[in-house]
Amino acid sequence: MIGLFLGTLRWDDVTFVEFWRTPDLNNAIAAAAAGLLVLGVVATLILLTVRGWWRPLWRDWLTSLDHKKIGIMYVALALVMFARAVAEANVMRAHQATAALDAGLVAPDHFAELFSTHGTIMIFLVAMPLLTGIMNFVMPLQIGARDVSFPLLNAISLMLTAAAAGLVMVSLVLGHFSTGGWSGYPPYTGADISPGEGPDYWIWALTLSSIGSTLTGMNFAVTLYKRRVQGMHLFRMPLFCWTVLCTSILMIFAMAPLTLATLMLWLDRHAGFHFFTVGSGGDMMNFANLFWLFGHPEVYILILPAFGVWSEVFSTFSGKRLFGYLSLVYATMAIAVLSFTVWLHHFFTMGQSANVNAAFGIATMLIGVPTGVKVYDWLLTMMFGRVRLRVPMLFANYFLVTFLLGGVTGVLLANPTVDYGVHNSLFLVAHFHNMLIPGTLFAMLAAIHLWFPKAFGFRLHEGWGRAVFWLMAPGFLLAFMPLYAMGMMGGMRRTAYFSDPLFRPWLWAAEAGAVLILAGFAALVVQIVVSVRRRDALAVPAGDPWDGRSLEWLGPAPAFEFNFAGEPKVEDVDAFTALKAQGEAYRRQETYEDIEMPRNSAVPVVIGALAGLAAFAMVWQAWATAALAFAGVWAVVIGRSFVRDTERTIPAAEVEAAHRAWLADVAAATPVHRRDELTPENRGLAEEPL
Repeated sequence: MIGLFLGTLRWDDVTFVEFWRTPDLNNAIAAAAAGLLVLGVVATLILLTVRGWWRPLWRDWLTSLDHKKIGIMYVALALVMFARAVAEANVMRAHQATAALDAGLVAPDHFAELFSTHGTIMIFLVAMPLLTGIMNFVMPLQIGARDVSFPLLNAISLMLTAAAAGLVMVSLVLGHFSTGGWSGYPPYTGADISPGEGPDYWIWALTLSSIGSTLTGMNFAVTLYKRRVQGMHLFRMPLFCWTVLCTSILMIFAMAPLTLATLMLWLDRHAGFHFFTVGSGGDMMNFANLFWLFGHPEVYILILPAFGVWSEVFSTFSGKRLFGYLSLVYATMAIAVLSFTVWLHHFFTMGQSANVNAAFGIATMLIGVPTGVKVYDWLLTMMFGRVRLRVPMLFANYFLVTFLLGGVTGVLLANPTVDYGVHNSLFLVAHFHNMLIPGTLFAMLAAIHLWFPKAFGFRLHEGWGRAVFWLMAPGFLLAFMPLYAMGMMGGMRRTAYFSDPLFRPWLWAAEAGAVLILAGFAALVVQIVVSVRRRDALAVPAGDPWDGRSLEWLGPAPAFEFNFAGEPKVEDVDAFTALKAQGEAYRRQETYEDIEMPRNSAVPVVIGALAGLAAFAMVWQAWATAALAFAGVWAVVIGRSFVRDTERTIPAAEVEAAHRAWLADVAAATPVHRRDELTPENRGLAEEPL
């Protein structure tokens, strides 16, 4: 009976028990990581209890359907997971550097777990939640909407992602994660070679995450099609919204093959199916095709929102209209379409004909053309502009240089003959980090610095922000430029031990870079703490600290719960700039109306908890627990369908009072020239340019 509810889970699967029985360095590192997780959870619970924060956490955040709060929670989740991922990267690099002299820090299987969890976390639980959070927060504001089309579904997507993150974190304490890499190729992840719980942790974490992302894509696409304010036709949307739209379409179509592949792999492992087992009529290339049918559009799911962020940054901190708006829109659409035509370049070496490889190689090179259009448009946006090198702009200019280098190496890898020489080498690892760290991670850091005032009402400390940049920028170069050289020297990815002494200097350089990136993350945490403590001096209640150009800057900081007191007027791509020029940005409305907003709901939290429990039970083959949890999910969904009172009314008088209080803050603020925007005088009211 106990086995029905606990499955194969035993005391021996607890990390601390394993260390107690075999107290070596490898198990000590695993136990230390598990201990940090347990202490972190306990400390958080104590803090919430001592401070009396349980009620506001539940009322104002976990059960909120406000897109802004959901976006902030996505970003917070991503930053927590980033802490683990970057710590694991440091352990891997330290192990490789020291393993050149002796056995290193961890056992080979533990090293394989590290690169598997690192890749899985960075793609699915750092990059995806970061960009989803930023899109969630910004996009409805930019199109003049009060919320997304399906607020409840939005919160469910968040909780499914949180459940996936919880599943990966639990693997630190109970059992082991997969050793099959972030792509989970069979037959290595099949039951014959990897019979334990590791691949199942990977399967169910990705399944939960991919379902959440699919729902998000549908939600955002409908919002952009149906919730734009009057006057904002498609070609008046900010460029960021165009990238969100294209990303949402990619999410809808690209996440499905991943969900299908993970479920088919689970059926192979536990139900006697043979989709991917070659000896029984299956073919592992079916998995490779399904995975990369998701995997390469996923690259552009990660990069297109970043392109939108960079467009906002270049325009805002150059003080001028984005150059070549239409060409940027068409380039975004071209990238989205072409992203579905290049997946096979991930396995040029797996037996296709030369003609097939050539076709996919050409398609891969073509996708560089619209990307190049974007780079030139960004450069021309800065030309003759009043460029202000604030933290987001530092990251943006660094991105242009490093992303260009990564793009050049991508064109090299698009040539099948070159790819044959460096396939699965560290050259490839350097390339995709070269694209995703400056392209996506640094874009999200720039976005956090740009829109943080709109979320919390005060700017982030500029000095500590520059420290973040000056630690992470050289850290990235040190961590990944040596990998190009090592790849050309024959160094292969996922290698725990390099015996050639020529690799040793490059390995130590890479480790130094990883340490700098970790220090940069620590500086980001310090920056947030310092900014909170100095929030009065950094406050921008008038709401426009950067002389913004689009509608998200219309209103106070932090934004109204209902986003806008009335319907914004849109006559231009730079809608807020136009309103400021016409003297209508800070005008009192003649009338105010009641506003309908979604009620808080505990349904997303319950669904996320039950889905996470079901996935955990499936990992450990606790079939009764899994069945009960899965039934519970659908019981909650069906029960929610009978609820009719899903909205609440904010009275017109309350809306008017909030709007007039903001106008009073605007009247009390002194317009600030852009050269003084980092001073305490900047209360969120920009001086009109000459």
